[in-house]
Amino acid sequence: MCGIAGIFDARGEADVPPARLKAMTDAIARRGPDGEGAWFAPGLALGHRRLAIIDPAGGAQPMLSEDGRLAVVFNGMIYNFRELRADLEAQGAQFRTHCDTEVLLHGWRAWGEALPEKLDGFFAVGLWDAEAETLVLMRDLWGKKPLYLAETGGKLLFGSDADALLAGLDQAPGLREEALAEYLAYGYVPDSTALHAGLEKLPPASLLIWRRGRPRPKSRRWGRIRIHPEDQGRSLPEAAEELDALLDAAVRKRLVADAPLGVLLSGGLDSGAALAMASRARGTPLTACTMGFADPDLDETEAAALMARRWGAEHLVEQADPEAMADPEGLAAIFGEPFADPSAAPTLAVCRLAARRMKAALSGDGGDEVFAGYRRYPFHLREERAKSLLPLSLRGPLFGGLARIWPRGEALPRPLRAGATLEALAGDQAAGLLRATAIMDEPTRRALLSPALRARLKDHDPADLLRKALAEAETDDPLARAQYADLTTWLPGRMLVKLDRTSMAVGLEARNPLLDKDLALWAARLPTRLKLDGFSGKRVLRAALEPYAPPEILKAPKRGFVPPLKAWLMGPLRGRVEAMARSEALGPWLDLAALGRLSRETFEERRDHSRALWACLMLEARLARLPGK
Repeated sequence: MCGIAGIFDARGEADVPPARLKAMTDAIARRGPDGEGAWFAPGLALGHRRLAIIDPAGGAQPMLSEDGRLAVVFNGMIYNFRELRADLEAQGAQFRTHCDTEVLLHGWRAWGEALPEKLDGFFAVGLWDAEAETLVLMRDLWGKKPLYLAETGGKLLFGSDADALLAGLDQAPGLREEALAEYLAYGYVPDSTALHAGLEKLPPASLLIWRRGRPRPKSRRWGRIRIHPEDQGRSLPEAAEELDALLDAAVRKRLVADAPLGVLLSGGLDSGAALAMASRARGTPLTACTMGFADPDLDETEAAALMARRWGAEHLVEQADPEAMADPEGLAAIFGEPFADPSAAPTLAVCRLAARRMKAALSGDGGDEVFAGYRRYPFHLREERAKSLLPLSLRGPLFGGLARIWPRGEALPRPLRAGATLEALAGDQAAGLLRATAIMDEPTRRALLSPALRARLKDHDPADLLRKALAEAETDDPLARAQYADLTTWLPGRMLVKLDRTSMAVGLEARNPLLDKDLALWAARLPTRLKLDGFSGKRVLRAALEPYAPPEILKAPKRGFVPPLKAWLMGPLRGRVEAMARSEALGPWLDLAALGRLSRETFEERRDHSRALWACLMLEARLARLPGK
């Protein structure tokens, strides 16, 4: 787990100033506190910041092949590196270290473009092949590890963070307006774009191979997990037994480490599964870390303690200080782009707690996407079934017209609040998915944009991101389509960004057994009846964990890992929120008068705009960090 950076002269062999590469690696120093390295060749520079997990003594990077032909920088972990090493040694490869990085050098020589398909793990890789004068960039299946790109003046810059590229560019680029609009919708900048013009991200499961002297090629996808439900007649107990074996294998491969390893434990099913399987596999107690909240509606420490006691784990619990966590500037410093998920604050806190005792930790992230655990899924499924009774060509005009004239307002009696339902029935599946996940509704988003920006973006629809994903899903099953959209947008753009940035900020490697490739491929074929049980998700996962978890964990409804956001805004951040109405950083992009109205309505408790206000705070904090500010 590390940070990488590089500069490639695609036209010739112009020297790369060492100070430029140093600025790029310094910008991501938080990702690798255990060491740094740099390597230069004509027209090329590779930089690295290291967090030493495997072979601390021998795994320094950039790493070169013995003959000097290949050089690599790598961020991530290859779980099957020992099996690959044995295969390569049988072909004559001679290894000098015991770390997973060296497998990339010998693997490229042996398998070339087929290399990423053989890797089981998570990774962002920059590899130089001097013989072919070729730069190779690759990214893992889920996009867990980030890889930003920027092309300028015939040179390609790449790195683990937008800040690395900004540090390497001659001047700071402007903002991409469409990405800003999508941020206001989703609360994150989607992985398919970047906030800064000229910056981009190598897509998940993609490979870019650029030979010097040739035009830049398009990246190609080397893999994809599709959701294709198959009802093979398996009973729930049979599927649970299969899942038990898959979970065991997924966790065992993630226990490989030459440094202390533990678990990030909430009160939920997914992290509980990681603790149970890891404890069973190791046969010795692990250390589990949990954040607590004073508000009993948010606190999960009691449920986490039940699981920790069940497996004899050393349970480290820390009560969150809500005021200390209300830190937009601190969060903006570790996220390369604005990020409005408030659960990033407690996630950072629990990672910091874990980093005091371990260098790697298992996490439950991915379980909701793989096993349909989000509460929105069963509601979405019923909505799609209802919409299937009428074609969109009839639903749109009928229900859309009713929605426009239906009275709105939180003061209306609940039975009369049908406006949102009518909008849902009028739209397509992408619009429904956006409505279920957006941090603010469309009228609020439009009102927040400055008048000039609103006019320029009048034809831009953030739901198009989801429409593209749904078109790639290659299935008519509404739940499978929703899961595929989440796996290709929500997961890499929000959930994995949150875990990567917060864990890297404190020198912790996070591992996700529920995103194991073999497990995910198996789950992708599950029928809906093994995922959903009425309005509850993860049916088969709950069944598989019955022998390992207390009933209180198995039967508990899903709870979000969220801080007291409104209390932050009404308390320690109130002055900051009110000052946003005069913000010079936000002025060119947002309608400050509209922003002031949102804050007044929230403080007067006429309407709760907490999520929108937090998104604006995080945007302002990020913009304030840009060069020249």
